[in-house]
Amino acid sequence: MSETLESTVFKPVQELAVDCNTPPERYIYTCSNEAIGVNPPVLDIPVIDLNSLQSSSPSADRELEKLRASVTSCGCFQLIGHGMTSSFLDQVSSIGRDFFALPVKEKLKCLRTAENTQGKLLQEYTEKINLLTEAVLKVLSRSLNLKESCFLDQYGENAYMVARFNYYPPSPRPDLTLGVKPHADGSAMTFLIQDKQVEGLQVLKDDQWFNVPNVPDALLVNIGDQVEIMSNGIYKSPVHRVVTNSERERITVAMFCSPNSSRYIEPAEELISKRRPRLYKKVNNYFDMCFEGYQHGKPAIEAAKM
Repeated sequence: MSETLESTVFKPVQELAVDCNTPPERYIYTCSNEAIGVNPPVLDIPVIDLNSLQSSSPSADRELEKLRASVTSCGCFQLIGHGMTSSFLDQVSSIGRDFFALPVKEKLKCLRTAENTQGKLLQEYTEKINLLTEAVLKVLSRSLNLKESCFLDQYGENAYMVARFNYYPPSPRPDLTLGVKPHADGSAMTFLIQDKQVEGLQVLKDDQWFNVPNVPDALLVNIGDQVEIMSNGIYKSPVHRVVTNSERERITVAMFCSPNSSRYIEPAEELISKRRPRLYKKVNNYFDMCFEGYQHGKPAIEAAKM
C-alpha cells in the first residue's frame, strides 16, 4: 500500500496519466463554486493586427479602439502582425513537444545549469518577445491617450522574462480535473503560443467561463496584474484556467514578461481623477506579493489595492 502511494505521489503527471482510469484524489477539483462545464460558450476575442496599429493609415485608430475594448472587457486579445512566421512558432512549440516525448532519464539530462540556461532558438524567441512587449506597451498607452512611453517607462529595462512549456495529458475524467486552477497572471503581460490542434484555455468573464478559441499563427496576449495596476484598473488581468480532455494531450508555451522586481510600478497619474480615484498602491517585488497571496489563498492584486 505504501509503495503504491509513494509511486503515485511522486510520479510526474505525464507518467501518471498512462493507463490511468481514475484521477488520484489530489488532482480532483473540489471547488463547489466553479464547476467544470462541459461545453461553455466561445469567447469572441478580437484579433488585433500590430502592423495596423503601428501604421499611419485610417485603420490604425479603429484597431486601437478595438484593442482598448478588448482589454477592457476581457483582458486579452489575439495578436497577429507580430513578425514571427508560422514555421518559427512551430519550432518553438516543438522544443516542448520533443522534450515531453523523452523518457524520464533523458529529461533529467536536460536540467538547467549555470552554463546552459537555454537553447539558441528559445533565446531568439525571448528576444523577439522582448521587442514585442515594448511595442504592445506603447500601443496600450496610446489607447488610453497617454504618452506612448508611459507604461514602457515603468516597465523599464532588464525585464524579468520566463518561458514555461506546459504539458496537459488526457484525463479520464475531464469533468473532475483541471490542467491549471483559476488564477490571474502576476506578470505585466503574458504571451501564449496555443496548441494548434487542441483547445483548453478558459477565461472568466461576467462570472461565466468561456472557451478561448485557437487562431492560426496568433499569439494570445493576457494582460497581467502589473499592467492592471499601471492602468489604474481600466485594463483587467483576467482570471483564467485550463481544462483537460479525455482524448488528446495539449502543449502550449507561455512567456511571462514583467518589470525587474526592484522597479516600482503604480497607476499613471493621468488616469487618476475625482471620477476615478487611485485604486492601487506604489509597489515593487510584485512576485513576492503573489507568493504571499497564494499562501493565504488570496489574489495578489488585492494586496496592491488602496
